[in-house]
Amino acid sequence: MTVSESTALMYELEGTVEENLNRHLAAAQEWMPHEYVPWSEGRNFADLGGEAWDPEQSRVSPIARTALEVNLLTEDNLPSYHREIERAFGRDGAWGTWVHRWTAEEGRHGICIRDYLLVTRAVDPVELERMRMETMQAGYETGDKPLLRVCAYVSFQELATRLSHRNTGRYTQDPLAEKLLTRVSTDENLHMVFYRNLVKAAFEIAPDATMRAITDEVLDFAMPGAVIPSFARKAALIAKAGIYDLRIHHDDVVQPLLRYWKVFDRTGFGQVGETAREELDAFLKTLNTQAARFEERRDAAAARAAARGLPAV
Repeated sequence: MTVSESTALMYELEGTVEENLNRHLAAAQEWMPHEYVPWSEGRNFADLGGEAWDPEQSRVSPIARTALEVNLLTEDNLPSYHREIERAFGRDGAWGTWVHRWTAEEGRHGICIRDYLLVTRAVDPVELERMRMETMQAGYETGDKPLLRVCAYVSFQELATRLSHRNTGRYTQDPLAEKLLTRVSTDENLHMVFYRNLVKAAFEIAPDATMRAITDEVLDFAMPGAVIPSFARKAALIAKAGIYDLRIHHDDVVQPLLRYWKVFDRTGFGQVGETAREELDAFLKTLNTQAARFEERRDAAAARAAARGLPAV
């Protein structure tokens, strides 16, 4: 008897296909595999022989928890990122080798950060799982950006992620977390170098198009974690703590790459390249002003808090 025949016989013995399907759907409504972390409606760790999470169990501060959650949830959206870079680069030859190796390394980041958070009870595992589900269901997509724009974006994004991980590790004041995130940030830096070098080579082949791609990505830049629930509020807290803010973005992400590519020293651009470079220069002045204003407001708020005997963040 074949598998299909035995399956059909099972349905014949136990009911119609429709009846079996309805039975399975009803069971699915009662419990889904992703609910290995209990939800609030009648489920808790006590039912599983464990205990509910309490903030006192965490060895890191609330701001550090927020940064760690954002970093992890950003890594969690890897299936969407893989789809996007495979679409842009393809899966043949060296491109395919890179895409899959990159995906494997990024996957390790999410695994090790989650293991740290759960084993040390640093964050609420129930809330973390809910946010993971919501983030991955939102997904991430680039809008079919052309190859040059993808290369420019990931150059900035990988460097930004490197700094976010590294600074988060320092902010936790937990030696274990700092060691872990230093290792992760090293990987991110190596990824950045790969993409950075691609953009440098692209300047030699298509300078105007490359300049246009860089300008478009600097002007439109947004971290891939922007789909995380309450991302704007969390990003503001992270910025106030100095983990990742406009000053870091301007001084330590955008400017180093532009200097490496010698964007403002190059000659030989056509009208497209020159126009793009002028737009970029004007935007950077605005970004620098915004960063300075943010720093002033943050310093003033910290001074007011100190005068009242309150923490700065």
